[in-house]
Amino acid sequence: MNKKGFLSIVLHSHLPFVKHPEEEFFLEENWLYEAISESYLPLYIAFTNLKEKGTKFQITMSMTPPLVLMLQDNLLLKRFNRYLKNRIELLKEEFSSTVKGEIKELFKFYYDRYQDLYRVFNDELKGDLIYGFGELFNEGLLELITCSATHEILPLEINEKIKEVQVYLGVETFIKAFGREPRGIWLAECAYTQGIDRILSKHGIKFTILDTHGILYADMPPVYGVSAPIISESGVAFFGRDPESSKQVWSALEGYPGDFNYREFYRDIDYDLPEELIKKYLHPAGFRFDSGIKLHKITGKVPLNKKEPYDRNKAMEIVETHAGNFMLNRELEAKYLLGIIDREPIMLASFDAELFGHWWFEGPDFLESVLDKVYNFSNVIETINPYDYLAKYPVNQISEPSTSSWGDGGYFKVWLNEGTDWIYPYLHVMGQEMITLAKKYKNPTLLEKRLLNQMSRELLLAESSDWAFLISVGTAVNYATNMEKFHINAFYTLEQELNNKKINLNFLEYLEEKDSIFPFIDYNIFK
Repeated sequence: MNKKGFLSIVLHSHLPFVKHPEEEFFLEENWLYEAISESYLPLYIAFTNLKEKGTKFQITMSMTPPLVLMLQDNLLLKRFNRYLKNRIELLKEEFSSTVKGEIKELFKFYYDRYQDLYRVFNDELKGDLIYGFGELFNEGLLELITCSATHEILPLEINEKIKEVQVYLGVETFIKAFGREPRGIWLAECAYTQGIDRILSKHGIKFTILDTHGILYADMPPVYGVSAPIISESGVAFFGRDPESSKQVWSALEGYPGDFNYREFYRDIDYDLPEELIKKYLHPAGFRFDSGIKLHKITGKVPLNKKEPYDRNKAMEIVETHAGNFMLNRELEAKYLLGIIDREPIMLASFDAELFGHWWFEGPDFLESVLDKVYNFSNVIETINPYDYLAKYPVNQISEPSTSSWGDGGYFKVWLNEGTDWIYPYLHVMGQEMITLAKKYKNPTLLEKRLLNQMSRELLLAESSDWAFLISVGTAVNYATNMEKFHINAFYTLEQELNNKKINLNFLEYLEEKDSIFPFIDYNIFK
């Protein structure tokens, strides 16, 4: 049998837990609705298309606990359906108007697309994307992996018990959602430092993924670079990101997503609509924000008002060209590697899942085409997931990975800097206080137990890396700051009520409804 190279595509799916039952329309909830309609559903449809064609493929996708639990939340799912219906009604009105030519065709394209998304979500999936992805997982096409509980940057956590709780809840949430233990984990932001592997091993994790330098700078230089995993002393396999295959897709300047024929992300129909239509279909307060309906292509380095109409057919032609080019480059890379190392190499390309569809509209079509072409036309490469690669090559070099992340600069400055350093003293103290309270309250009343469980949720939500990230990159800074402070204040308010034996039931019920992540949580995990 001829040796082959193995292409392992890994998608990281994550959003912070955002839920506001206190308001009928809350802008930041749209992050979830956009991601479902633009990324998760289109990816599910792409994978299902391949399965129905008989295309054999393997692809890996992490699903973080906050995302999984939001996708199971009845209120958020109800609001997502409202989000879809509003866009369908808006598109129907615009399509039926006096608009003509290319723009009318685009309105029809989007109308059909949103109708199809609504049908797949409600008729095929019965509103349960977790079930849909779980079926692909059970069939061996999609390797699902978990993540830490609230996407905490584990190297920035000083308390080993808190790190363990983060991993434990990641595993437990996965088991409850998919009915089996995860074999792999995506460490939030690929952030690693020595000792984390012991926690992963304790909870049955077999593999994880790091950025390139996390492998290349390991304490024992890797013989195969990132073309094979290394194994820590605890028995966890670490795969490194292949820079060539990742950059071709990731980079908006050098990569495929920047092609001038692809859809322009920043020119949204919302900014062209009259206020009465915005109020009627998008937001009752008349706020202008992205609707997800974009009628223009990148065109070139021109102002937004100079963008030309999007040509879907032309964009799909480019998708096929780029997918073929990606496969060819992976074949060339595999041939080169096969000539210099004594085993079949793995080329691991990892990305945020939201790149495909949300940021790069044609991304799910590109992935579908790549997977189809590799299966049907390549004799040099085939797709694989990290776990199955380990089954083929169970013996690997033992080495301790380097402290690293895939954030800007390769370490942790994105989350810990002069704009966010105020967060961590609170987290460290809160974590220790939660451990102390868990040990103290051995026989709480039912109300005290509910309060302690909610304190656990508030601590975990405060530990989310998303708030520090948003503050650092200057996106939704006020919201991120307010949410961080909200969870910290909620934790301490509950603690004060507990200590004073004066529990405000209305406040507790409000938090239980709003911050309802981990409905199964038991504060005793902090003992």
